[in-house]
Amino acid sequence: MKKLVVLGGGESGIGAALLAQRNQWDVLVSDAGKLTDVAKQEFDTHNVVWEEGGHSLDTILQASLVVKSPGIPNHIPVIVAIENAQIPIVSEIEFASNYTKATLIGITGSNGKTTTAMLTHHLLTESGVNAGLAGNIGSSFAKAVIADQHEVYVLEISSFQLEHIQKFHPHIAVITNLTPDHLDRYDNSFEAYCDAKFNLIKNQTDTDHFLYDAEDKSIASGLARHDVKAKQHPYANANSTPMFAIDNPSLRGRHNTKNAMAAATIAQLFQLSNQEIQASLQTFQGAPHRLEHVVKILKVDYINDSKATNVNATFFALDSMTKPTVWIVGGVDKGNDYTSLLPLVHEKVKAIVCVGVDNQKIMDVFSPVVGVLVETASMDMAVKAAYKLSSKGDAVLLSPACASFDLFENYEDRGNQFKAAVRKL
Repeated sequence: MKKLVVLGGGESGIGAALLAQRNQWDVLVSDAGKLTDVAKQEFDTHNVVWEEGGHSLDTILQASLVVKSPGIPNHIPVIVAIENAQIPIVSEIEFASNYTKATLIGITGSNGKTTTAMLTHHLLTESGVNAGLAGNIGSSFAKAVIADQHEVYVLEISSFQLEHIQKFHPHIAVITNLTPDHLDRYDNSFEAYCDAKFNLIKNQTDTDHFLYDAEDKSIASGLARHDVKAKQHPYANANSTPMFAIDNPSLRGRHNTKNAMAAATIAQLFQLSNQEIQASLQTFQGAPHRLEHVVKILKVDYINDSKATNVNATFFALDSMTKPTVWIVGGVDKGNDYTSLLPLVHEKVKAIVCVGVDNQKIMDVFSPVVGVLVETASMDMAVKAAYKLSSKGDAVLLSPACASFDLFENYEDRGNQFKAAVRKL
């Protein structure tokens, strides 16, 4: 029996372990931290061996393959030892792709990948294509492959999930855009981060398709560094792709026009008619925590954009605002450069409410262009402050531009706390 080690017992680790067990691998799940009760129950039910609180290196080094969960950094001792032993390491995305004959659509990018993946899935399924949605959204790809054999999978894929790609081969690949993000993972090298994203296309052939934003300079420099064999479909806000009338609040803003163009181009590759695409664009419901309209109170709109964990995502959010805005911002700074936001903040933001453990950098950068800046240390306090600072006809926008781990479990928890606090007003 071939031995497989799964490092990390989170969502992707559970999926990989269960898929491996089903396919006659001898599986060990090894997690340096604590496993959740849900994970332990899953493993015990399916007779998967697991360990927590550390790694049994001798056992791990007997593996013929290692599946590494995306959250695990690449430089830790156990990874170095596995690499020195020349045991191949793959991502869960790659591992799962070995067990399906489905047509794969891989979507990555710094921002917009969730909306583009959801919208692509919506356009295809509305027109009767048997498509599943997985990866960095919903359930892990491995778990999806176990649960339901679709003819097509739309996969949202992060840079972390693309780090250990050897043979993974999507028929259609999309890079929505590239802006600095997660640079702490890549030794502060934006180029290394972009190269991880470009792993998406490295196994494509001339029978495959590669879609990307034609106006993105970082994608252009990536194209110059990488050998692209697939048929290229660059899209821009004014190119030859038939333009669709997008009259849908879930697809507001220039960035969403591009997301819609990518999804529509994929739909056209599946031979969907422009009439079908146009109709489905109107019925799309956006991703939660992404420019999500929560409620209107005393003629003030409250908008939850908690998924904006980097500066570029917040740029898009501010760019789409049409009312004087009270902006709730802050969290764990990932080496953010806020200067690109200054013109938009000057134009659109009437007051800033900081929510985070350390707000000094935000205060320093924006105090020259915004007269009112308030510091708070909880979402409840932030929402109450925003309520007091807003008046009829304004908008209150939560778009943090930062990671959430100082005060919240994740961006969903942050967004849910915002919505709960707004509904208590």
